[in-house]
Formats: sequence, structure tokens, C-alpha cells
Amino acid sequence: MESIQAPITVMKRYEWKFILSAEQTDFLCERLQGHMEPDAYGLTTIASLYYDTPDRRLIRASIEKPAFKEKIRLRAYGPATETSPVFLELKRKAFGLVYKRRVKATVLEVQRFFAGELNLDEDGQIDREITYFRDFYRELVPACMILYDRTAYYEPDGDLRLTIDRNPRYRTDGLSFDQAPIGLPLLAPGETILEVKVQDTIPLWLVRILSDGGIKHGSISKYGEAYRLETFAH
Repeated sequence: MESIQAPITVMKRYEWKFILSAEQTDFLCERLQGHMEPDAYGLTTIASLYYDTPDRRLIRASIEKPAFKEKIRLRAYGPATETSPVFLELKRKAFGLVYKRRVKATVLEVQRFFAGELNLDEDGQIDREITYFRDFYRELVPACMILYDRTAYYEPDGDLRLTIDRNPRYRTDGLSFDQAPIGLPLLAPGETILEVKVQDTIPLWLVRILSDGGIKHGSISKYGEAYRLETFAH
């Protein structure tokens, strides 16, 4: 059986999420000046295709808020064809700590991987983890496309990363990256999702900004919210 030969990435960090009003988003962006810089990509449309079992076992378990949960998704930055570079990501969360394993591939390669026709590069623990995940759940199929327009910030000489996701939306049909980046809204008009990502703790200056802006820690899973909205709609 063939194998994907691709770069592997490992991430281990804490992540906190917040839902912001339009006014809070403007406040935060203004106060970040002097502390953080937007990355070189600017505002980027990100599409994440979540795979799940036909009975949605993964997301049903996740929304019960267990101490350990896991998801697998295929992520594209901007439009993608079958041969465009995309990232297959296995994301696990245990007691607030997020572990992400990521491998670069193409849409066609990932389709063949989930069909059992292609393996990842068999050298390495990360490859074995992603392949084990596929084999453990057996039948994983495209379930939901999540889209949003992201601005990412980084802290010079630090490990802090912050992202603001505008217009988060989803769709459960037309699950192809070459479709127009449209979908149903996940939040109320003007609301955004702030994610704070750090190896250790949130710095005091950021804690003060969040407090001054009345920005309180929330809990939202984009795929989980899409599943809830779809379930409620039916």
C-alpha cells in the first residue's frame, strides 16, 4: 500500500475561547497594539472539513464535555482543489491541554487514506496515531464544513498566539473545498470567536485587557455548535 510522504507537525498548548461582540472585537484589536502583531497572512478564509462516523459518534461524545475528547479534520487555507496542499489534523483535548498532530497532504490523498487505499508515512509516532484513529473508528465520512475569516496575531519574542474568527459559518452539504466559502451562521451578527493559545499561562497584560473589555471565558466548539443548530433545526 502506498504512503503519504509529508511533513509532520506536533502542537501542545493550552487554548481558551471567548465569544466577542463587535464592540469588544474593536476594543481588543485596538488594545493589542504594542503587544502583538498580525501575522503575515492577514485576513484568511479557513475551511475545516470534519470527519465523523455516520451516527456522529465523535461530536456526540464531544458535546458531553468529557475530560478527554478528540476530533479529526481536514483544513484548507483558501480555495483548494484535489491536488492543493491541505492539512489533516488530529486534535485531542485532555484536562484543558490541547494536543494536535498534523500532516500535510492533498485532498485526493486524504480521500484515499480514509477509504483505506493509502497510508500515511509509516515512520513515526504521529503517523501511527492518525492511522490508528482511522482504523479504530473504522468508517469516517465527511460530516460538516466549518468556515471563518481569521486574523492571527503573534507575540514577538513570545509563544502567545491569538486568533479572531469573523463570520463563522457551517454547512452539511456541498462538502468540497472547491465550493464557494458560504454557509449558515454559527453566531449572532457581528459576533466573533477569540482563541488564545499559549504553552503556559496567559500573560497579565492580556488578562487586564480582557477584564477591561468585559471579555469573559466561554466554551464553544464550532463543529459542536453546528451539530446543535442542525439538530435543533430538525
